[in-house]
Amino acid sequence: MSQKLQEPIINKISDLPIEEAKWITLKKIEFTDQMGKDRTWEVATRKTRGKAGVDAVAIGNVLLHPSKPPSTMIVIQYRPPLDSYTVEWPAGLIDANETAEQAAVREFKEETGYDCRVVSISPVQSADPGMSNANMQMAMVEVQLKEGDAEPEQRLEDGEHIQRVVIPLSEFYEKLVEYSKQERMIVAAKLFHFAHGMHFAQTQKYF
Repeated sequence: MSQKLQEPIINKISDLPIEEAKWITLKKIEFTDQMGKDRTWEVATRKTRGKAGVDAVAIGNVLLHPSKPPSTMIVIQYRPPLDSYTVEWPAGLIDANETAEQAAVREFKEETGYDCRVVSISPVQSADPGMSNANMQMAMVEVQLKEGDAEPEQRLEDGEHIQRVVIPLSEFYEKLVEYSKQERMIVAAKLFHFAHGMHFAQTQKYF
């Protein structure tokens, strides 16, 4: 992570004309509901969706080391819409001619510096269905580490400042709860849902 010279500051929030928006636009949906009544809905849509028909991929990951417990790598970065730092798994948009698997390998390398192997890929999932048609897939990947491996350099784009943190899977849920209590820190929903599901399966007796 590059040196942080200061805390990010929001200087102004203003309305954005649609014609000036580079990444996102707004649409009005006119539809007829289950009772035959005509209704409208406002929806935000991405302008970047490629041939695969999927916007983004999130990358759940397991780091395997000869002498350390199985762990996962999270990333922490400032998100202007929240004016907070978010705790997330690596993720990114899928390029026009990429598959979700290809994007997962590329984005993981860029954000963490590590090579990975895709173990599984989820079906397409909605990201925020009440507000947007944005969708995504979840890739689960493995990283094989060796004794004495140095931490590789990230391949971040201009403006990206991403901190890497390795957490043993046995401490995953508890660490995310700790992060959620810190000032100006928010845990991404999909990350917490995964960790909470693991914790629930381990602590409840429904299975």
